[in-house]
Amino acid sequence: MKNYTLLAFLFFSISNFAQIKGTITDHKGNPLPFVSVFEENTYTGTTSNEQGHYQLNVKEVGKNKITFQYLGFKTQKITVSADSKLITLDVKMPEESFDLNEVVINPKNNPANAIIRSAIANKKENTEKTSRFTADFYSKGMFKVRDLPKKFLGQKVDIGEDMASNLDSTGTGILYLSETVSKITFEKPNKLKERIIASKISGNNKGFSYNTATLSTYDFYDNTLEFGVNLISPIADNAFSYYKYKLEGTFYDANNHEINKIKVIPRRDKEPVFEGYIYIVDDSFAIYAIDLDIKGYRIKNEFTEIMKLKQSFNYNAANKIWSKNAQTLSFNAGAFGVKFSGQFNYVYSNYEFKDAFEKKTFGNEIVSFEAESNKKDDAFWNEIRPIPLTLEESTDYTKKDSLLTIRQSRKYTDSIDAKNNEFKISSVLAGYDYKNTFKKYSFSYEGLLNVPSFSYNTVQGFNLDTGFSFKKWNDEKGKSTTISTTFNYGFSDQRFRAVGEFSHKFNNINFATIGISGGTKVAQFSSAEPISKFVNSISTLFFRDNYMKLYNLEFAQINYSQDILNGVNLNGKIAYEQRKPLSNTTNYSFFKREDSFSSNNPIAPDDFETPAFDPHHLFKAAINARINFGNKYISRPDGRYNFKDDKYPTLFLAFEKGFAANEKKYEFERIGASLQYDLALGNKGVLGTNFRAGKFFNAENIAFIDYKHFNGNQTHIGQTDRYLNVFNLMPYYANSTNDSYFEMHLEHNDMGFVMNKIPLLNLLKSTMNIGFHSLAIPDRKPYTELTIGLDNLGFGKFKLFRLDYVHSYQGGVQQNGVVLGLKILNILD
Repeated sequence: MKNYTLLAFLFFSISNFAQIKGTITDHKGNPLPFVSVFEENTYTGTTSNEQGHYQLNVKEVGKNKITFQYLGFKTQKITVSADSKLITLDVKMPEESFDLNEVVINPKNNPANAIIRSAIANKKENTEKTSRFTADFYSKGMFKVRDLPKKFLGQKVDIGEDMASNLDSTGTGILYLSETVSKITFEKPNKLKERIIASKISGNNKGFSYNTATLSTYDFYDNTLEFGVNLISPIADNAFSYYKYKLEGTFYDANNHEINKIKVIPRRDKEPVFEGYIYIVDDSFAIYAIDLDIKGYRIKNEFTEIMKLKQSFNYNAANKIWSKNAQTLSFNAGAFGVKFSGQFNYVYSNYEFKDAFEKKTFGNEIVSFEAESNKKDDAFWNEIRPIPLTLEESTDYTKKDSLLTIRQSRKYTDSIDAKNNEFKISSVLAGYDYKNTFKKYSFSYEGLLNVPSFSYNTVQGFNLDTGFSFKKWNDEKGKSTTISTTFNYGFSDQRFRAVGEFSHKFNNINFATIGISGGTKVAQFSSAEPISKFVNSISTLFFRDNYMKLYNLEFAQINYSQDILNGVNLNGKIAYEQRKPLSNTTNYSFFKREDSFSSNNPIAPDDFETPAFDPHHLFKAAINARINFGNKYISRPDGRYNFKDDKYPTLFLAFEKGFAANEKKYEFERIGASLQYDLALGNKGVLGTNFRAGKFFNAENIAFIDYKHFNGNQTHIGQTDRYLNVFNLMPYYANSTNDSYFEMHLEHNDMGFVMNKIPLLNLLKSTMNIGFHSLAIPDRKPYTELTIGLDNLGFGKFKLFRLDYVHSYQGGVQQNGVVLGLKILNILD
């Protein structure tokens, strides 16, 4: 009975809809893309596609006044009598004639300035009108590539069979195309709940698109808009510090509102600013439309050439509200002659504005997908899609969807795998991968000469890592299993070591994962591994500075982790460890051979006779928790995807215990906590903070390995984007402790706020970092560092460097130094 009732309801609903469709052109017959089309005094609307085609579903059949609104053209209002369920209405739009009285623009009495000041003064009233609503939402996103070369630096560009089939002979084509239809509930400034009704990705039968409303909430009534960098709104409270304005004309819309077209001109080119046009309604001073450009270097994204953001608003005479009905965000990017472009179209319709929402309306779940939302057929999409597909988009869907069945067949996947699985002689050195796509497993051999597989230290000399791994996965259930082994051989100590690991993830809901590992390896005294193999190799071979200190570890370990609550992840492990000291076995370096290496004893680097500790063994257990306060997440049928809320900090808690040692003195307990938080300062940058504290108990005579070690840096090379976990001039083991400790790291990145205003230096397009780092431990003077430097340095589009001046102080001893940040080292290690 329920099924018959549902069918009757659907039939009744459809029978009361009429679809108006057609083509919108200018007076010369050229198609006009992204024209706003809406029914007067309703929130039913759409936009035209790139070819000027549109389709509008109207709820009430009868005499419908349809408005066509497009910047630079006169608004058209046409009455349509719905005599049938399908109406064709082609529209020609004449160009707008702008009026501007012949006046001398006095900088002290600029009419545009007066309009902008009024828009700023009326922001609160205008934004409050649309501060709470529910609406229907549609988005369409597309990425394209142009001129993708077949070879780069003499090497063939391998983009995979699937992607290659999407490109033409010039290396041009659509890489990604998707659509979503959803219901959204929104409350300013940032409360959002979205329920995806339909989702589609070209050539992907999963179809869970990432085109969500969270990516479209650009509100120019706010002072700043987030684009990686906080850009200043043209009607921000401090807008006149960043922009100049010019009134280029006025016109009247179909409701006889006078609209002011104002050119937005940046005062300084390198600032985080927009440029283009903002249209302001006279009298109410609400936003009528946005047509602004964003240059890539202004958002510290050198690969992006330009982004264009357009918004259009329509007016409802019943409640006198201007509401956003359409938005387009497009971009052009590229490097090495390869061009990328993207375009996202958004349509808002069927608004219902609220005075207030119930308390439990919003929660931590920001996006959810209805069952079968990714299984809608073409008939459904053709009926509900507000923006018609272009011929290129329609062809892409047809082509990729038809190829999908072929590509998922065993015959096809086996043929592709056979081609990619071909073993070559060079694979012995470079590595080898074998994959069975149909059965969902892969095998990998690491090779012999991959960075950082080949490295150097004074304990092992030149040493080589290689290994094998096997992975089996099930995407539908979110399961994966990995088995791997790593082999290491030191040519100087002539010793072979091996480690094996097993890991199994049970699902993508709470990410429950179990791991088992064991074997023999060389390990740094600090488990945080403050110096990488690559940097240590360079430091040792070229400068004869052997900072890496190692011991031999034989171990067996089991660990388990999962999310136990929203934003709360718990990790537990228990391990047996047998530790043995190691000594230098080589004196080789490329240069400075007359100098001496330090010993492998981090406590006494000049003592080559006394080992750092006596051989011993013990068991270690640890429980760690990570708490992301205010954690948000997206619920999909195939898993849950967490998003940290930047408004709240992350708290880490730890308890560690050493027990069942061969001698009682090696047993201990330790508790620790860390609080990390990024404080957003609007357009003035971000203040990153990291506070850590801990305390040992019953640890007076524990092994130096189990001390709390702090991340020093004696190489003057920085390896991370931010220095919130390192002391840049502190010797690696100079302040290790088995007592209580407190460390603080503060780093402010101005995101260009200061650097953009300094002549000549602003040509670097860099950002300024100012840092403070402090460490307090008992019975020792505090260690402090002050840093100042420039980030986002590089050549052309490649900003891979950072340069900092560091001053440190501890107990009357001062140091000064320069640290060169090489972000590429993250990839090498």
